[in-house]
Amino acid sequence: MRLAPHAGEWIDRSKQIVFGFEGQRYEGFAGDTITSALWASQVSVLGRSFKYHRPRGVLSLANHDVNAMFQEGTRLNVRADVTELIAGANWHAVNTSGGVAADRGRWMGKLAPFLPVGFYYKAFYSKRWFPHWERMFRKMAGLGEVDLSAPHVRTPKRYGFCDVLVIGAGPSGLAAALEAAQQGADVVIVDENARSGGSGTYQAGGKLDRLEAVRELEAQVRTHPRVRMLNRTLAAAYYADHWVPLVETGRITKMRAKAVVVASGAFEQPAVFRNNDLPGVMLASAAQRLAWRYGVAPGQRVVVLAANADGYRTALDMLERGIKVKALIDLRATHRFGELARELEACGVEVLGSSCVIEAVPDTDGTRLAAVRVGPTPPAGVSASHDYTRQIECDTLLMSVGWAPAANLLYQAGTAMRYDRSVEQFVPDRLPEGVFACGRVNGVYTFESKLQDGRRAGAAAAAHAGIAAASNVKSFFSIAAELESPSHPWPIVPHPAGKNFVDFDEDLQLKDFENAVQEGFDNIELLKRFSTNGMGPSQGKHSNMNGLRILARLTGKVPQEVGTTTARPFFHPVPMALLAGRGFNPERRTPMHTQHVQRGAKWMPAGVWQRPEYYAVAGKDRERCIQEEVRAVRTGVGMIDVGTLGKLEARGPQAAQFLERIYVSKYAGLKSGMTRYALMCDETGVVIDDGVIARLADDHFYFTTTTSGAATIYRELSRLNTIWGLDCGIVNVTGAYAAINLAGPHSRAVLAKLVDIDLSSEAFPYLGIRVADIALGANAVPARLMRVGFVGEWGYEIHIPAEYGAALWNALDEAGKEFGIRPFGVEAQRLLRLEKGHVIVSQDTDGLTTPRDAAMEWAVKMDKPFFVGQRSLQAIDRQTQQQRLVGFALDDGVKNDALRECHLAIEGTEIAGRVTSVSWSESVQKTIGLAFVRPAMAKPGTRIRFRLSDGTMVSATVVPTPFYDPDNLRQKDAASAHATAPREETA
Repeated sequence: MRLAPHAGEWIDRSKQIVFGFEGQRYEGFAGDTITSALWASQVSVLGRSFKYHRPRGVLSLANHDVNAMFQEGTRLNVRADVTELIAGANWHAVNTSGGVAADRGRWMGKLAPFLPVGFYYKAFYSKRWFPHWERMFRKMAGLGEVDLSAPHVRTPKRYGFCDVLVIGAGPSGLAAALEAAQQGADVVIVDENARSGGSGTYQAGGKLDRLEAVRELEAQVRTHPRVRMLNRTLAAAYYADHWVPLVETGRITKMRAKAVVVASGAFEQPAVFRNNDLPGVMLASAAQRLAWRYGVAPGQRVVVLAANADGYRTALDMLERGIKVKALIDLRATHRFGELARELEACGVEVLGSSCVIEAVPDTDGTRLAAVRVGPTPPAGVSASHDYTRQIECDTLLMSVGWAPAANLLYQAGTAMRYDRSVEQFVPDRLPEGVFACGRVNGVYTFESKLQDGRRAGAAAAAHAGIAAASNVKSFFSIAAELESPSHPWPIVPHPAGKNFVDFDEDLQLKDFENAVQEGFDNIELLKRFSTNGMGPSQGKHSNMNGLRILARLTGKVPQEVGTTTARPFFHPVPMALLAGRGFNPERRTPMHTQHVQRGAKWMPAGVWQRPEYYAVAGKDRERCIQEEVRAVRTGVGMIDVGTLGKLEARGPQAAQFLERIYVSKYAGLKSGMTRYALMCDETGVVIDDGVIARLADDHFYFTTTTSGAATIYRELSRLNTIWGLDCGIVNVTGAYAAINLAGPHSRAVLAKLVDIDLSSEAFPYLGIRVADIALGANAVPARLMRVGFVGEWGYEIHIPAEYGAALWNALDEAGKEFGIRPFGVEAQRLLRLEKGHVIVSQDTDGLTTPRDAAMEWAVKMDKPFFVGQRSLQAIDRQTQQQRLVGFALDDGVKNDALRECHLAIEGTEIAGRVTSVSWSESVQKTIGLAFVRPAMAKPGTRIRFRLSDGTMVSATVVPTPFYDPDNLRQKDAASAHATAPREETA
């Protein structure tokens, strides 16, 4: 089926590609699409229809239908008409059972009389039987098969800007782009096809000079310095302010333009007659694409069904490419292109006027066209007879009966359209500001007129973008009217036996529309939903116009009164992977990341940060490693990277007043060199963050936030400071400082090796802060040392400029070797703080927790003039308390790993609370935890029960906190004054 080569074809015959289809081996050329290669190999059945599983072949060859939709592995619902060959791929058609040739779903066609339009609304409403029907239809519906193990495809996005965006690179679009660029505009022109030129690359009408003229125009556009041409790029939608997503194979570009030219062309429409979906019945433009672009003959014995000059030109193109044309059947009685008819007749082609195709006749296998039955075209308003006067043997029928504008983007932009009888289509009546249309979508079909219309639109767009003068547009205003309509007003032939399809996606026949209107669905939007016309993957590209004509005739209206359905993004299906994008997850690492890796860190996410969960030790499981890290802190010394904490500074005369308003405690009286716990609420009185506030000077505060709350808290504080207008500034220094918490009885001895300040309790008391130089090799680096105790041991938080973080870690590790220093991770820290009964915001609190609920009233100073959330807390204090956070412990020695966070507390048969934190503690030899319970259950000694995941119950007792060192002696000199000598290494 290959034709002789010609200069403009899209294939490279020197490069053969081997591929598979339905288990058979085929060959094609580089540049072939899957469909063109299969058609060249005389494979005519490319798929099965959705509903009746009828054989389907080439229809548009333009990505405007789903007759040929394939799958290979995880490549799902691939449109074979426009997908280029991939070497070694083995494709199969979707929506078949047993393969396209022996599809077991063929029997569905015999059930057609029992599946009328809207049958699913009427038949399957029984509550008893609906679940069975639902399962059956879910199994039968759908196209490709989703592979749940398919790899996650990550696709990037980018942003683009231009003066003029031209959508469509056909003759009018190329002319528009060139004119706008010559006026001085920065132009981007996009086209979904592999190459530019549009209809100018295949609708020659037997004249090669037209193809050459388009190639020359395309070369001028491509080489112009102010034009960027993007092929294989779909303008998928139109959003406000000329925002257009451009979809490429593996990327979306969010393009913002000052003006948009829509030169999207038109969709060729099929005629409606019996068996019009047979393989071998195709649109004339599809045959021209096969012949000119891919060097493939659509058939060997061709008949053309025409209702415009394009049909005659198609016949001439077939003759030019060496394909036999047996006859041209013209629906019309008269036309204004008699020279084309005479040219065909001179070539031996019979031209039949006032005739229509009544029926397409299949071959003995029912899988390919064998003949067409022809009858007279009835007068306007009269139904055609199904009787035929003649049968013409052929293997291919080319339909050229009209066009529908590809106006989806114009509709989405807000264009008002009107139905123009002179061209039998909707054309723009009122365009939005900055949007222009040209070419076929504008109702212009003659070749020279399309070029002129494109130049007009390009000049107007450049003027709107402020690049050119509006006077430059005037010379292009005169566009010659079309000599005749390119579309027939009624290319539809009824047949009592049916199978005259209007919507190829949904297998909708002419009678389905008639029945729907008879049942009262006589509004275009209602008809669409009841019949599903235009709701398939093609989104009505070939069915909406004929559906509109049918509704107009059945209701006695004109198309303008019927109107069109709403056009919503996307104009064409877009792969979900492109919409999902890259799956971008920002990941932050502290300056000590390499040191953690070297020590065997197992990572966990903490907001956007990566933190060590624990440090793996060979031969020991996770739980043992965590418990040993805890023991190291309790008996010796440990260090943890806390650089992920939010770190902020407030400076200025009113910095203290600002913090008084933000946090629930008092800070105006905080002495320089001291720190204080800080709890923050929102306007509703709910706890949202906590940290430590340190006063470095009268007008200088340094304070921390939770790891996950740093960015949010900084934004909120900046917002409030802008509203209040206090004389202070806020700086986010989270990334500027690294921080390490050095904790344990030997922590003071370790730090003493690196600093030259007095670390005694008298000189550096608990909750104090000091700024001191810390020795890091030959460098003395200023650091902020805070004596705070989240883990309940003598310890220091050391904050240092981030570039010295790794050096500080190494220095502490070296200084602590004689004391058996050990790094500990987040899980050990959580257990250490649990033993002290310290709350973790967002783990032991939620979006409804107030300080009273969390037993943190001690931190709230209601006698302050104002703080955020104060009024809400006053109102809450007058209400009955619903829950309270308490400590609990299982009976002595009971270690129940099945008890987890979020397990419910049960009182009688009712839910009385939930666990927020729980773990086995070797320090107290008990399973301990925190839980919300009813206030009546909060008294120490109360027995409570928790329901485990398997439904069993476990008993516990409410106990006071802290669980460990209740008098906090470990953080005082009494516990650590003697702890300066090295300890023996533990096993």
